[in-house]
Parts: sequence; C-alpha cells; structure tokens
Amino acid sequence: MEFNNQQPIYLQIAELICEKILLKTFREDERIPSVREMAVQLEVNPNTVMRTFEFLQGKDIINNKRGVGYFVSTDGIAKATALRKSEFLDEELPKIFRTAHLLNISIEELQNQYNAFINKQKGA
Repeated sequence: MEFNNQQPIYLQIAELICEKILLKTFREDERIPSVREMAVQLEVNPNTVMRTFEFLQGKDIINNKRGVGYFVSTDGIAKATALRKSEFLDEELPKIFRTAHLLNISIEELQNQYNAFINKQKGA
C-alpha cells in the first residue's frame, strides 16, 4: 500500500479495512488479520495498526474478542458504509464540486459521467 501525505496513515489503513469489509473480503463476524499480521503486510509500525483498530473499534466496525483477535462487527458493513459515506460527503464531494465549478462542468455532465461509470462497472 502506498500512503499519501494528505491524511494520517492510521486513517488510510482504516479506509483500506473498510473497503475490504465493503467488498466482503473481510466478512461480518469473521476474524481479521492481527495487529502484527497487518503491520507486516502493510510495512508499518504495529502501533499505527493498533491505532487504526482502536479507531475502527470506536466506530463499532470491528470488535475485540479478548485472547482470540479482532472481528468484523455483526453490522460492520452498515457501519463501514456509514463512515465512508460521511467522509465522502464531508471531505471529497466539496472538492469535486469546487473543481466542477472552476471548470464550468454542469451537473448534467457529471450525471452523464457517473452513469457511464456505473454502466461500465455493471459490464465488468
């Protein structure tokens, strides 16, 4: 994973884990890699992964079963979706709107591009 300087690494790892939950790579009520396993995979300090897990646990996306490991919560997909949606609406969408406004891109043009993207995804 390549990290960017725009956001703390632990939040970037949280996004990755949420994405894996949304893609059902990590399934609800199933164990996810341990702090050490994740740190080795991502080549980061285990403390950074621990901070990620604490963040996601605070959002009820994952939970810790003492002595067993971390698991995706029963409603982990819904919680991960809500978190990612909130972040997108609050952080990413305003940037898109600003750029669209600066480039004089209409809502209709954005809608057409979005529809083309969705159609392409359905065909893939």
